[in-house]
Amino acid sequence: MNKCVICGGTIEGKKVTFVFEEKDKQLFVENVSAEVCTRCGERTYSPEVTDEIMAIAKHKFQPVKIVSVPVFDYERGVAV
Repeated sequence: MNKCVICGGTIEGKKVTFVFEEKDKQLFVENVSAEVCTRCGERTYSPEVTDEIMAIAKHKFQPVKIVSVPVFDYERGVAV
């Protein structure tokens, strides 16, 4: 069984949501195969998965859905 390179925890194969942020652009890719540490949550992706995610980030595919997400500013506080 593989061990996490960060903390030595156990690694499990899981489907995760990959989040990519660059300037004012966000990209969410659901159901991505990853190796995830059960202790610290560190994720690693195979070279093939990484290449596919980069192709998605470069707009080589159309999204399956578009969602609206509310954004809050922590420094401004929340009105109560």
